Amino acid sequence: MESAWRQAGRGRGRGRSASANDGSLMAPGPRPGPEKNSSHPKGAPASAANLSHISTGRGSTSYASVSSRVVAGNSSTSPKDEMTSQKKFDEIRKANQAAVKKFAGDHYSSSSEDEGDEETEGKHGKILDRTFTTYTNQTDGDSTELQRTRQYVNDAFQAGAMTCLICIASVKRNQAVWSCSGCFCLFHMPCIQKWAKDSVFLVSSVTDDDFGKKDYPWHCPKCRFEYQRVETPSRYYCYCGKVEDPPVDPWLVPHSCGQVCEKEFKPSCGHKCLLLCHPGPCPPCPKMVTITCYCKKAKPVPRRCSAKEWSCQLPCGRKLQCEQHKCEQPCHKGDCQPCPRVSQQRCLCGRQIAERLCASPLWQCNQVCGKTLPCASHTCEQVCHSGPCGECPRSGKRSCPCEKSKYSLPCTEDVPTCGDSCDKVLECELHRCSQRCHRGPCETCRQEVEKQCRCGKHTKRMPCHKPYQCESKCPKTRDCQRHQCKRKCCPGNCPTCDQMCGRTLGCRNHKCPSVCHRGSCYPCPETVDVKCNCGKTAVSVPCGRERTTKPPKCKEFCSNPPTCHHNIRERHRCHFGPCPPCRQSCQRVLQACRHLCPAPCHDEALVKQTSLPQPAGPWEQPSEPAFIQTALPCPPCKVPIPTQCLGKHEVSPLDCHLVGPFSCKRRCGRLLDCENHTCMKECHRVTKVDDCSGPKKCSKECAVCEEGCTRPRPPGCPHPCSLRCHSGECPPCVQMMRVKCHCKISTLYVECMTMVAAAGEQKDMLSSCKNQCPKELSCGHRCKEICHPGDCSGNCNQKVKLRCPCKRIKKELLCNKVREGQAALDCDQVCKEMKRKASEMKAAEEKVALEEEKRRQQAELEAFENRMRGRRKKNRRKDEIEVEPSIWQKYRNYILVPLCVGAFAIATFYIIHSV
Repeated sequence: MESAWRQAGRGRGRGRSASANDGSLMAPGPRPGPEKNSSHPKGAPASAANLSHISTGRGSTSYASVSSRVVAGNSSTSPKDEMTSQKKFDEIRKANQAAVKKFAGDHYSSSSEDEGDEETEGKHGKILDRTFTTYTNQTDGDSTELQRTRQYVNDAFQAGAMTCLICIASVKRNQAVWSCSGCFCLFHMPCIQKWAKDSVFLVSSVTDDDFGKKDYPWHCPKCRFEYQRVETPSRYYCYCGKVEDPPVDPWLVPHSCGQVCEKEFKPSCGHKCLLLCHPGPCPPCPKMVTITCYCKKAKPVPRRCSAKEWSCQLPCGRKLQCEQHKCEQPCHKGDCQPCPRVSQQRCLCGRQIAERLCASPLWQCNQVCGKTLPCASHTCEQVCHSGPCGECPRSGKRSCPCEKSKYSLPCTEDVPTCGDSCDKVLECELHRCSQRCHRGPCETCRQEVEKQCRCGKHTKRMPCHKPYQCESKCPKTRDCQRHQCKRKCCPGNCPTCDQMCGRTLGCRNHKCPSVCHRGSCYPCPETVDVKCNCGKTAVSVPCGRERTTKPPKCKEFCSNPPTCHHNIRERHRCHFGPCPPCRQSCQRVLQACRHLCPAPCHDEALVKQTSLPQPAGPWEQPSEPAFIQTALPCPPCKVPIPTQCLGKHEVSPLDCHLVGPFSCKRRCGRLLDCENHTCMKECHRVTKVDDCSGPKKCSKECAVCEEGCTRPRPPGCPHPCSLRCHSGECPPCVQMMRVKCHCKISTLYVECMTMVAAAGEQKDMLSSCKNQCPKELSCGHRCKEICHPGDCSGNCNQKVKLRCPCKRIKKELLCNKVREGQAALDCDQVCKEMKRKASEMKAAEEKVALEEEKRRQQAELEAFENRMRGRRKKNRRKDEIEVEPSIWQKYRNYILVPLCVGAFAIATFYIIHSV
């Protein structure tokens, strides 16, 4: 899809639309206001129904004609036409917004971008707070010293902020990385591995005679921190080094394991970092320790471990090096400074006295010592010194100049020459001096020798002390492998190339400023400022990344002048491209009602051009729709105007363009002549305005009551009034009511008026059948009362027979007294005597039965013994007791036989070996 400015000049309509498209096209962008309430999704194309009234081919109604009718309808058209014009206005605006999204693209305004960025920053802030949770919880919430580390973590979250300086590409959260221990810069794992390998290879190929046999270090591309060859990264670890290949977690810092860092602080203090696994350096130690000041005079106080050293600001008081004064400076760290006072100090020889600093008491004057040496012939030639002068330097044995002969002479005599040849090695280190023993240096070597030049190509006879260099130029390539040596008479150790490299760096903006070298050039050290549109906000990025880096968010407000009828543009942030559409209310005075237009500003609306001709045939490509920027007319006024309905029921606010007589759609509600019902008509016009609660109807337009009487009947009367709806009281009811008696057996017929007017006792009499109550009491007897309401009374007066416990005495008593336990019949003395005699007879019978049972058992025993006497001899053998054998008797054969066999075998074995 092409842009709007390119679409405006296509096909046959190019010349015709030129006048309309005169450079006033507004940049595409989302429209405010009713777009949120549109039925189409964001960015969806407009439907055919919405676009049918804008451009449907030949003969379609133009937007200008529609807008003219809308404006004209505000003054002289009916409310129905005004509603139609308002509907058309809304449809046109929605269609324009959908068409702009479809053909001009979605270009969000700076305000929407700022809102999205603020949401993203809020998420990042939550993640950063989660990362620093452990740190702040264990340090009383003090996070003032976390800003440096927080900056590294914030850069890790921002897209494109972390850049690999080797390949000049962004470091993503799902890529394996390596972090430098010196500068904490991140590099891609493949990039740093190739860098370390190439660095070691280049150094060893130039300096190592036995190529590849020595271990050379490599350096970080940014800070030049030195690493050994064995420290070349081969695995991807998190920042703290605990987890290999840390998983990607959107709620953690990229490349972090989420565990506590626990690295030791630098400089070491014995504590470990409390932050979660994080990039960058660990912050200062936050632990609290109790420590005294530098001078140890103050009491120990709790302080942060990172700032545990402190001064009490009292005078130091320690003795200075002069051993005379004390340090007067405030409590300080380390050794005291030299004493600042001045005092008179003698020199080392003691001849002169001068005022000097107390910190430097030892000094020398410029006078020669001049003291007589022990030889008494010479004086000391040393400058001012302390202590004895020492022996005479000319005493003892001394050698001749050639050091071949030694003499013992007084210190007043000089050592003579020995007359032998000097024979000292000359400066050429090849020949010796041929002169006789002499004082002073030997002369230069003048012997002629055949010399070979440094490169070894030519030889020549010449004095020994003169060097020999030929004019041949070295054809070898220097270590850069790009330039020849070209040095005269080169011995083979060609120097490093001194020319500039000049190759284009990875940034494609600069050339390498280093000396010509092998391998890849170092990353570009320059930084470039990426600025916002106004130039007040900038961010520094590595050179080469300015083309792909998103400009920074600018907090300044846009200063472009307004392009609509408003004097001041709506405030929004600095941005690139055209300003977003104006969202302020129109506030123009409407001609029909003189109200201010509250709709959003519509001076710069993009309207689809409808004057494009139809293509002549299929061979001609139809021209794409173009958009022109024009001002829409103001929509109908919607200011609420208080208006009373036809029936005078309410005062409702209506839109200004819809003000007029209206019905509120409610019932009339005025009291009719019957004074019982109200008018059920819908709100209608009334010609007379009276109090609605009056006895007469308020208007002749109200309906006439045709319903029956609905007045409430007296309590208890179920019959309706036989008259039509009337005023006043209803006549008494004379209908007969059918009523059941209290016992629910008989049916009675009573006049309704009499039954309703009866009181409590009279009503019970009217409902009674005058017969005996058929209900049974709880005791089982029938109720003796006449038909009555409610439950029967429990006082039963009938007589019942009552017996004593032994059933001998019988008597008649009242039923209610027996049930209540008031009457009881006990046994007399005769009953008790009869009960005693009966118990004695029963005991005698039991005793006779027991004796009879004993006699019967004795007889059975004797009979059994008689039967057993005849069989006693036959069963005598069976009565003998069998003795069971012991365990030894059972198993002795099984134990003794193996033991005998074993003993015999052992004896045979000893006899055989003894022979």
